[in-house]
Amino acid sequence: MNAHVQKALAFWDMEGAITILAAQRENHVYRVDHNGATCALRFHRPGYRTEDELLSELHWCQHLADQGLTVPRPQPDRTGALLRQIGETYVSVLPWLSGVPIGEGSEITGDPQQLARQVGQEMARLHQITDLWQRPATFTRPDWAMDALVGDTPLWGPFWEHPDLTSDQVALLQQARAAARRDSALLDHDTGLIHADMLAENLLVDGDRLGLLDFDDSVTGYRAFELATFLLRYSERPDFADLCAALTDGYAARRRIDAPELDLALLLRALTYVGWIIPRRKEPGGDVRSKRMIAHATRLAQSYLERSPS
Repeated sequence: MNAHVQKALAFWDMEGAITILAAQRENHVYRVDHNGATCALRFHRPGYRTEDELLSELHWCQHLADQGLTVPRPQPDRTGALLRQIGETYVSVLPWLSGVPIGEGSEITGDPQQLARQVGQEMARLHQITDLWQRPATFTRPDWAMDALVGDTPLWGPFWEHPDLTSDQVALLQQARAAARRDSALLDHDTGLIHADMLAENLLVDGDRLGLLDFDDSVTGYRAFELATFLLRYSERPDFADLCAALTDGYAARRRIDAPELDLALLLRALTYVGWIIPRRKEPGGDVRSKRMIAHATRLAQSYLERSPS
């Protein structure tokens, strides 16, 4: 066990706990077993989020848990602080939620449409509760408006510069980028805090409850983008249209999202992944993921342009 882990355990009065490295991607996450309880000790990636942004994430999760959503409620340390700093790294502790992911890759465990409807209902609850919340004065999270997604310097990088794109693919994605900016009014009317990473591995089924993990990427953004993030990896399934219908039916408890709005959000989500993967291509499995993301983006770009000509 390294010195930073030992120091963090001391902050939370968990000296002598059993720790196992559970995840090592954007954050380093340790599973910690101590006195019959299990929690997640998170070492946040230096430079990715500011202290205020991390505290904002933790305060939001705290509020959502208070309102009855199954999300990890941040655990204060022995001084009552939700966040500590060790060297250049911020550290927080969350309970380890029970349950199993709803699927893996493009597979969904159980009844896919029933689960998609339940996910839509939880998204609606998340957004409704959030919109009624009086945020702390210091609350801040990044803004994923259109410029951040497809502007000149997008947050996840200039996707049209991916080195594996052909010249025809570059031209196609540039056309799609222009169309997305042209059609931004489809999404502009409904923005707010979103989880922004609601993938199968972050959704845990535990009986009839659906738990939600990993708010690291949470931002102010388009609400339809939330639905698109969940749906994108299923876009080549034969029942994709049924999954879209089930998800939007569940979300209709808050608001009905129509096809043009969802189509644009799916396009935007696919384009951002092409930029996101550029610096990660050399990671294990990165090349396969990169090819898949390019295929998704080019296919959705082509279909969007065919449906929404200039």
